[in-house]
Amino acid sequence: MAIYDISLTISSELPVWPGDPAVELRQVTFIAKGDSCNISHLAMSVHTGTHVDAPYHFLNDGRTVETLPLEALVGPACVIQIPDSVDRLTAQVLAQAEVPADAERILFKTRNSAIWGRERIFQEGFVAIAADGAEWLVKRELRLIGMDYLSVAPFGDATATHQTLLRRGIVLLEGVNLSEVRPGRYELYCLPLKLSKSDGAPARVILIG
Repeated sequence: MAIYDISLTISSELPVWPGDPAVELRQVTFIAKGDSCNISHLAMSVHTGTHVDAPYHFLNDGRTVETLPLEALVGPACVIQIPDSVDRLTAQVLAQAEVPADAERILFKTRNSAIWGRERIFQEGFVAIAADGAEWLVKRELRLIGMDYLSVAPFGDATATHQTLLRRGIVLLEGVNLSEVRPGRYELYCLPLKLSKSDGAPARVILIG
């Protein structure tokens, strides 16, 4: 049994979505300077790094992050390998991706995962789920979908994909790093911060398998 930490490390160097605040993580008290303890200050968007989207992110329906069911966030998951030549997860691409019929949680491993080891600036051309791909996915009775960059939806065309998936109550897990994970079946543990009335939350996420 192996444990894979697929969470991104939060630091001031972590790329963020254009327009979102940069990560501010700084130490404010120092034992070395005579303080009784070390304390750090953190400020960032709730969609920083590895995070989940609640329906409220794109639907003004009140379903915020603290209402997400734990049953969706923990359980069997499948990592699905997508060829590097694919730019968009369309319905046609997904139909050929051999998504298991019994899958309730799927994480897509694309060429995005290689970005995390080499880039420190936001990449607009990341692989994402097309609108017709989202329509294909909602027919599968999924509880959770994960993508290996900061959005499930293409840059500049986010609304349709998000609304289709979130309207069905699917938890969207974004910003995972699957570079060290092989395709296959795992146990997923995704624990977002329990923030009040928030549209999303950073999460620590592991796979066991």
